[in-house]
Amino acid sequence: MAWTIGIDVGGTFTDLAAVDDAGRVIHAKSASTPEDQSVGVMAGLALLAEALGAERTAMLAATTRIVHGTTVATNALLERKGARVGLLTTRGHIDVLEMREGLKDDRYNLRVPPPEPLVPRDRRIGVEERIRHDGRVETALSTASLSQAIHALKAKQVDAVAACYFHSYRDPTHERMTAEAVRTAMPGCYVSLSSDVLPQIKEYERTCTTVVNAYVGPALQRYLERLETRLREAGFTGPLLVIQSHGGVATVSDAVRLAAGAVLSGPAGGVAGSRHVARLIGHGDLIPFDMGGTSTDISLIAGGEAAIASDRKLAGQRVGLQSLDIVSIGAGGGSIARVDAGGVLHVGPESAGALPGPACYGRGGTVATVTDANLVLGYLDAANFLGGRATLDTEAATRAVDHIAAALDVDRMTAAEGIHRVVNTRMAEGVRLVSVRRGIDPRRFALLSFGGAAGLHITEIARQLDLTRVIVPRLAAVLSAWGMLASDLRYELARTHIGDASGLSAEALRRIYQEMEDEGRGRLAETRFEGEVRVHRSADMRYGEQIFEIPVDLDGIDWSGGDLVRQMAEAFHTRHEALYTYALRDQEAVLVNARVAVIGVLLALPSEPPRPATAASAARSRRRVHLGLWREVPVFEFDALAAGQTVAGPAIVESGTTTVLLRGGDRAEVTPLGWLDIAVSGRLDAPR
Repeated sequence: MAWTIGIDVGGTFTDLAAVDDAGRVIHAKSASTPEDQSVGVMAGLALLAEALGAERTAMLAATTRIVHGTTVATNALLERKGARVGLLTTRGHIDVLEMREGLKDDRYNLRVPPPEPLVPRDRRIGVEERIRHDGRVETALSTASLSQAIHALKAKQVDAVAACYFHSYRDPTHERMTAEAVRTAMPGCYVSLSSDVLPQIKEYERTCTTVVNAYVGPALQRYLERLETRLREAGFTGPLLVIQSHGGVATVSDAVRLAAGAVLSGPAGGVAGSRHVARLIGHGDLIPFDMGGTSTDISLIAGGEAAIASDRKLAGQRVGLQSLDIVSIGAGGGSIARVDAGGVLHVGPESAGALPGPACYGRGGTVATVTDANLVLGYLDAANFLGGRATLDTEAATRAVDHIAAALDVDRMTAAEGIHRVVNTRMAEGVRLVSVRRGIDPRRFALLSFGGAAGLHITEIARQLDLTRVIVPRLAAVLSAWGMLASDLRYELARTHIGDASGLSAEALRRIYQEMEDEGRGRLAETRFEGEVRVHRSADMRYGEQIFEIPVDLDGIDWSGGDLVRQMAEAFHTRHEALYTYALRDQEAVLVNARVAVIGVLLALPSEPPRPATAASAARSRRRVHLGLWREVPVFEFDALAAGQTVAGPAIVESGTTTVLLRGGDRAEVTPLGWLDIAVSGRLDAPR
C-alpha cells in the first residue's frame, strides 16, 4: 500500500493526513513544538503510523511523497526573529525601505510611528553601479566599491545579504556578479537577489520582498534541511515538497531559494483543499473558514477558483510575490480574553499558542482563552479531547474565566458567553473583509468550516452574515494537511514591459511569453518531473494615467491569432469593467508585467470511497451545554453517522479531532462522503 502524506504545522497543533491509493484517509494531530517544528512533525508521524497500525519506518518507506506546510518563515517575520541582514543597493538609494511609497497604513493618524525596517541604516550600503530603465549600463559595477561594501557587511557579522540594484529586472548581470563576490568573501552566507526573487518594476516592493526573502531564508533553510535529514534517517526516500503562498508546491531547494514564497505556506494548504472540496461537492462558491489555535484564515472560492494577489503585507512588510488572497485575523482557540481599563471585553489577537496554551491544557497557562470559554460552556468534552489522548482541566478553565467575570462584574456563564460572542463577531468581520468590502454578496456562498476550532462557532457566524449553508468535512480538523496533497508543482515567472500594448506586435508578445514558458519548463525539468505540464498566462495591466495595475487572465484568448494584441486589450477592458463597472475602450491599455505560471500536474488526490448505506446512527450520549440556559443535548459520533441521516439541533456532532455545535433550528444532513451539510436557521437561541 502506497501513501502520500500532508503535514501542516500550526501555532498549537501539527496536523497530518495520509491518503492511500483508494482515497482512504487516516489523520493524526500532535502538539506543535515552536522551538523546533521538526520534533512535532516526527512525533506526529509516529502517531499517524500508530493510527495505520504500522511502524513509522515502514510507513515512511511506503510513502511516495510528503507535502509540507510550515510556519517557520511566517513566525520569523511575525516575531522579528529572522536573520541579521545586510542590504546592497545602488549608491544613493539606501533609504528605499524607509521612504516606502510615501504612504501610511493609517493615513489620518498623524502620530502613528513608521514601521521599523528589517535592515537598519548602518547595514544598508550603496554600491557604485547603475543600469537604466531600458537595460543599458550607465555605470559599470565597481569592483572596488563592491569589495568595500562586502567588507563592511562582513564586519557587521550579517547572516544574509540582500542585493537590489536599480532596474536589475532588465539586466541581472551586476547582481549576479555581486552574489558571486559575496559567496567568495562570506562562505555560507545566504544571498538574496532581487532579479531572482521579484524581477519586476516597483522599487519599494522589489526591495522589501528581497529583504524579506533574506530575513526568513536562513531559518527556513536550517529547518527544512534538518527535517529532510530526520525523514531520511527514519526511512523516507521520496520527495519532500513545500507548499507555497500561491498554492503550488516546490522542492526544498526551490523553497529555500525563494523563502519569501513560504510566508503563507500553511494557510495556502487550506485554500488548495477548499478548491478540491468545491469539485467534490459540485458547489464552486465557497468561503473557506479555517479556525486554528492561533488565527483564523478566510478566503474566497468563486466558480471553483481562488483569487491570487501580489500586494500582500505581513507584519508591516510588503511581499510582492504571487500569493493566494487570504485574510488572517488573530482569532483562534488560543486567543486570549482580556478586559481593558474601560471595562470592555477583548478577545485576541494575542494567543496562548502551543506553550503554555489555554489554561485547560494544564501546561501552566492561567489566562482565559476561547477554548477555556467553550469548555466552561460545556461545548467540549473534557475527558475526550483529541480522541481521549488528552484530558482538559475544567477547574483551571473555570478559574481563568472567573477572572474575566470579576473584571466585568458579571457571572461566570455570562463571561464565557461574552468571550464566545466577541470572537464570533471578530471572525464574521473577517468574512466581510473578503466579500462585502470587495463588492461581493456572501449570501450566495456556503461557509466551508475547517480547522480544529471552527465547528463550535461556524453556525453562529453564518447567522451573523445571513448565510444559510455550512459544509463541515469529516476531515475538518486536518483539511489543510489533506488539501496540500491536491497541489501541483508550480513556477511563477514575470517580466516587466511598460508600454502601450498596441506598441507590441503579436510576434513580440508571443516571444515574451514563450521565453518565460521555456524557463519554467526548464525549472520543472531540473526537478526530474516527467508528468503533464499546464501553462497559465496572465498580465498586469492599467490605463495610462492610472497608478495601480490589475491582473488579467489571458488563457481564454487565441494566441495564434494575428489580432493577439487587440484580444489582450479587450480582455483588460472586460476585466476592468467587471471590477469597477466601467471600461475606457478609447484609451490605450498599458502592459506592465507579463506573467506565466508553469504547472507540473502531480497525481490527483483520490476521492474517499462513499459511505456505505446503513441504518441511522443513534446519539451515543447526552451532554449538558449552555445555550442561553443549561440544556441536555444529544451527542453524535461523527464517524458513525449514516449517509442521508439528518441531525437536528440543538445537538453536538464530534469525532476525536472535530466538534460541531448545532443550535436550535439547524439541520445537518450527512452526505455520501460522511460530511455535514448544514442548513442554518436564522433564529438565535434564547433563554426560555
